[in-house]
Amino acid sequence: MSISVVIRTKNEERWIGHTIQSVIDLLNNPEIIIIDNNSTDKTLHIVKHFQQDPEVKEKKSNYTNIKIHKIDNYSPGRALNIGINHVSNDHVLIISSHCVLKRFNLKDHLKSLENHICVFGNQVPVWEGKKISRRYIWSHFIHKKVVNMYSDFEERHFLHNACAFYNKKALIDHPFDERLVGKEDRYWANDRVDEGLTYLYDPEMLVEHHYTSNGNTWKGIG
Repeated sequence: MSISVVIRTKNEERWIGHTIQSVIDLLNNPEIIIIDNNSTDKTLHIVKHFQQDPEVKEKKSNYTNIKIHKIDNYSPGRALNIGINHVSNDHVLIISSHCVLKRFNLKDHLKSLENHICVFGNQVPVWEGKKISRRYIWSHFIHKKVVNMYSDFEERHFLHNACAFYNKKALIDHPFDERLVGKEDRYWANDRVDEGLTYLYDPEMLVEHHYTSNGNTWKGIG
């Protein structure tokens, strides 16, 4: 089964190639949707290295179907909503453009989506190659499954779109808030819990989350 992957980008030349390669390595012929916020570096040049030419009949494992869409008037939620509306598969992985996918068990995660509206994964914070202590936001990423994870220091339910797996229909029915400048994932989770729905944190879904100076997760407690 193929799934779709949505990646938001803005000047991510340092990590975007690593992100895409990891997705190609662990997923079967994924469709990748890039939503680019006017990158001025080599981000899109690198993305195109992985783009399958539809005119080439021979399919190679180091290329895949990649669609690029540029966005103006950016907000995190708007970028994701645009991406979701362009996917062609029923299941969607959202991953950060500076994360490297390390573990993803499609069979198990699909089973979880039968009972939960979302499954989000574990993150290992990496700063200049060094795995750092799990303080602040990183302390949420523990080694056991949690339904409707709650953050005591944020005082709300916690979900993180650096690595999160959804049914497409769930995101069509419940789009992200496009007015927010950040944390669209947390607000989305809290709204779903208020509606009586559940989501799952599964540490067996795993990414390495690499430091970037523009990444909101790395600012204070996130």
